[in-house]
Amino acid sequence: MSVPKIDRLIGLEVYATKAYGIGGVIRGSAEDFLVEEILVDGSRASVDETAPRQALSSSPQKNRYLLCILIKRNWDNFIAIKRIAEQLAIDPKRIGIAGIKDAKAVTAQFITVENASVEDVEKVNVRDIKIRSVGYLRNKLSAYYLLGNKFQIKIKAIDYSQSSIKKRISKIMEELETVGGFPNFFGHQRFGTIRPITHLVGRAIVKGDFEKAVMLFLAKPSSHEHPASRQARETLQKTKNYEQALRSFPKQLRYERLMLMHLVKKPDDFSGAFKRIPAKLQELFLQAYQSYLFNKFLSKRITKGLSLNKAELGDHVVNIEYSALPMLTMHKIVTSSDLAEINNSINAGKMRVAIPLIGFRQPLSQGVQGEIEKQILEEEGIKPENFKITVMPEMSESGRLRTIIAPMKDFLLQEISSDPKAPQENEIQVSFMLLRGSYATTLLREIMKPRNPIKAGF
Repeated sequence: MSVPKIDRLIGLEVYATKAYGIGGVIRGSAEDFLVEEILVDGSRASVDETAPRQALSSSPQKNRYLLCILIKRNWDNFIAIKRIAEQLAIDPKRIGIAGIKDAKAVTAQFITVENASVEDVEKVNVRDIKIRSVGYLRNKLSAYYLLGNKFQIKIKAIDYSQSSIKKRISKIMEELETVGGFPNFFGHQRFGTIRPITHLVGRAIVKGDFEKAVMLFLAKPSSHEHPASRQARETLQKTKNYEQALRSFPKQLRYERLMLMHLVKKPDDFSGAFKRIPAKLQELFLQAYQSYLFNKFLSKRITKGLSLNKAELGDHVVNIEYSALPMLTMHKIVTSSDLAEINNSINAGKMRVAIPLIGFRQPLSQGVQGEIEKQILEEEGIKPENFKITVMPEMSESGRLRTIIAPMKDFLLQEISSDPKAPQENEIQVSFMLLRGSYATTLLREIMKPRNPIKAGF
């Protein structure tokens, strides 16, 4: 089945299912894509602002961190946190999050604010952002506390009949359930759908070429972005005139403008330019390149016909917690002596196959999967040790494992009806829960199989 070019650019070279997709469009509005965060203790952040308020769990005298629910509409996580911190007159580092949520969506997530009062936090007044206090915690919120996310998504502008939609979704879900989930690819938002360049920037950094990395981030245009942004990038690409670029780059390109301000003063300090943007964003570049390589590794595994729910000799496998989260520190390489036992554990849901997110400490797989990884790294012209960045050690990535299957829970086709804005077309609403680190758009990609992911809302 043909895969769109933009998918292949980020390493998504195959589908795991053979059934035809339903097409359609997601994110017709932010309200079509609802995300609610779930913590490991079962706490769920609700997008419903009128949901009953929980009593504060303990006093601020004993616990430093005020736990809140942040509800936002069409906000980038980093920018939203920055705006909240500005209103509270605090360093953004004092705000803790468990996970990054979709920007083009309505999302509810937990945050902690260090040494903050309920009164101060609830005075925050930012358009399309609401904060509701929940209680006090002893520790800052982090990914450690995140279980996953509950999604409720509308897919609109579907050309097929309602009976055909049901049949196609049924066949796709049957295929996915056979292997226990869907391929744990990194989705488009990891790279940027409109301008998928974060992994290219990461590749340049890994190769030690910070000038190329900066110019990719600032000056590589996309035909899909706003004409003013595209024109500004094209001009900078030709002239390398940072002062002119600072005047012409649109105000909404905040991070680009921060880098340009530095380059106007120090035109040869390319690594310094990266230090002007938030630390979390700096990390995303190398992580995006890791993600691209992972997608390539997994695509090739599927292409070669290797199983997603069965271990091969030389594969990495990880243990699975009772919560279904992988225990990435509990791993081993499969040998001929334990192959049968491990596959029994995989069938019982106690283990999962994993492949590397490349880093300077992470060993490659062995066996056939290891050969796949070596070949792709050779084609890329990089080695795992290149992920240690001496110029900016804080950017370095030591690597880890990632499971190749993402389980989905409680998938439900909630409703199917004609699209009110286009009665000749249909729309559906689906809901499901995914564990942390998995992408809803990756599951939707299997269901929809869009010919043009950008127009389809990915």
